[in-house]
Amino acid sequence: MYYILYELYPIIPEIFIVSSVCILLIHGVFFSLSKGNPILINNIGFLSFQIAILGFIISFYQEVYFITIWKDCIISDYFTQDSKYILILFFIFWLYTTFVYNIFEKINSFEYWILILLSLVAILLIMQANDLLFIYLVIELQSLVFYILASFKRTSEFSTEAGLKYFVLGAFSSALLLFGISLIYSLTGLTNLSDIAKFFTGILIEDAVIITGVFSGLILILVALLFKLSAAPFHMWSPDVYEGSPTSVTAFFSIMPKLSILSLLYRFLIFSFHDFINIWHNVILIVVFLSILIGTLSAFSQKRWKRFFSYSSITHVGFFLLSLLLGDNDSISNSILYVIIYLNTMLGIFSIVLSIRFFNYNYHYQTRYLEEVNNLSKINPTIAIIFSLILFSMAGVPPLAGFFAKFFVLLSALQAGAVGISIFIVLMSCIACFYYIKIIKTMYFNKSSSWIILYPVNKPNALILSISFIFLFLLFYEIEFFSIITHWISLAFLN
Repeated sequence: MYYILYELYPIIPEIFIVSSVCILLIHGVFFSLSKGNPILINNIGFLSFQIAILGFIISFYQEVYFITIWKDCIISDYFTQDSKYILILFFIFWLYTTFVYNIFEKINSFEYWILILLSLVAILLIMQANDLLFIYLVIELQSLVFYILASFKRTSEFSTEAGLKYFVLGAFSSALLLFGISLIYSLTGLTNLSDIAKFFTGILIEDAVIITGVFSGLILILVALLFKLSAAPFHMWSPDVYEGSPTSVTAFFSIMPKLSILSLLYRFLIFSFHDFINIWHNVILIVVFLSILIGTLSAFSQKRWKRFFSYSSITHVGFFLLSLLLGDNDSISNSILYVIIYLNTMLGIFSIVLSIRFFNYNYHYQTRYLEEVNNLSKINPTIAIIFSLILFSMAGVPPLAGFFAKFFVLLSALQAGAVGISIFIVLMSCIACFYYIKIIKTMYFNKSSSWIILYPVNKPNALILSISFIFLFLLFYEIEFFSIITHWISLAFLN
């Protein structure tokens, strides 16, 4: 009995969410109608919100134990536990922000909330994965849910195309991941990340076949994870999927999966394959260069919000990976701090995008194009000021949070001796300021031939936007506090 409790205790929040999903599924099937039931959808949406809050409370009051369960497939430590707090908290914020959007857009399928909760479980399990086969299974669970969410608007050609493209390219990356795992297993007989770390510690391999096989497996797994992270040059799916998906799903893709995939990269590169740093260091360096170059230059030609922020997120992925070049706990700490600031930024950005709805005669519609913020400073000055400051934070203007995020990441890169790439990134960041300033110019200085009527901002969006803005604007006052927290989280990798 005690052994079973020992095996289940670290994943009690996931068990609670999965059990709740089963109950919600039965409830939805019994009361659903052929054309949708708005009352049922709203009911399940509110219940999902409560389930997420209860999951956060359960996770928050759990004791942290350094243990591995399920035959060492799942690991529990400070990193996994604190990352759970962060992800579930941002999931609650995202859920609260997008609930009104789903009502406006008439997403009348209770399965939407079921899939969202299942994706949360998959993301939480990815962060705790400690075995290559288990990593493959939970990544596939997440991917299958994401394919459905991307194509959830069945009446939209763009949504169907997004889901199909995501499925085809995602299946290809999953094949690479499985092939890389098979190579590592065939040459070492191991799939557990802790065992792989011990196996390769200080090992000298003289057989050229084994060296080639291990390197090939390492590169294939790394490429598959970079694809899931939408890092260049494996980003080709990201703009189209972001554009075709419902805006609430696009916000979910931008916010939730980043930290989970990065946690896999931390364990895989810095923990298990640290002795191969000379190999993956060069790969990460190339990916950082291409991500920041492609993301920055491609954003200039974009006219739609979703594609614009898709390329912007590719640029930020380059910053996520840049701090890994040093390969120590300080680099992990700086990377986690950057991710937290990025998640807050995207939460604020999408709160604004979801708030900008235009009223036209008897209907209202969501903003799609960058140019639609003409005269926003006159129509809604508060939104315009907050939007401008968030964009300045994304550009890295002090004393906003984005400046400190980029500063600490560049500091890690300089400590790793990557002076050239650091200078290049500073130059590209200066170039990126132009398209952020261009949006601000559109809000304040562009003239419109006609006045538009802005739909009133709903209370959930206003609340989440306020929280995000206060964090980004006042982070400099307690930057040391958050730095200590992220450093504490990174200490889990010392063993």
